[in-house]
Amino acid sequence: MRETPSLIVRYVARRAVPFIQLYALYVLGHGEDGPGGGFQGGVIFASSFVLLALAYGWGQGRKHVPEKLFDLLAPAGCLLYAGIGFVALLVGGAFLQYEAFVGEGADHATKHHAHHFGLIGIELGVMLTVTASMVILFFEMSRPDEEGAFGDGASQEDVEALHDGSAATEEAPDA
Repeated sequence: MRETPSLIVRYVARRAVPFIQLYALYVLGHGEDGPGGGFQGGVIFASSFVLLALAYGWGQGRKHVPEKLFDLLAPAGCLLYAGIGFVALLVGGAFLQYEAFVGEGADHATKHHAHHFGLIGIELGVMLTVTASMVILFFEMSRPDEEGAFGDGASQEDVEALHDGSAATEEAPDA
């Protein structure tokens, strides 16, 4: 997958990424009150990385998306989600019962705030997992092979990026 020959596409893609990511955070933040939330925000956030890879090529995109970081973000989001639920259990509530964080004697407004922040926390966990999963899926499914699976589309940079990222995962040959 080569970079697009159009300077305009690369320029617009590069400038659009912060706005796409900001919109993803907006969708995350307003998911409690309307359409959206962690899943939708995560897919939108991941699309910004996919856009860069499509505009600049697979190899360049892989350089800007650290494989190990995204391999850690996927389970980190799950742990955040589950961790909030288990903290609620530890303080005497049910799993994901956010009101348990403030205790039974708290007033209605305090319980509402606890519910709100607990919900934002689990939505953030969902967003982290979905973002990482979508980015991992894109790069794994679009990975060029050594012969250039995309025909003429795989550049030397793509093949070099493939070797740099997979050198640690290759098994030693049998002796």
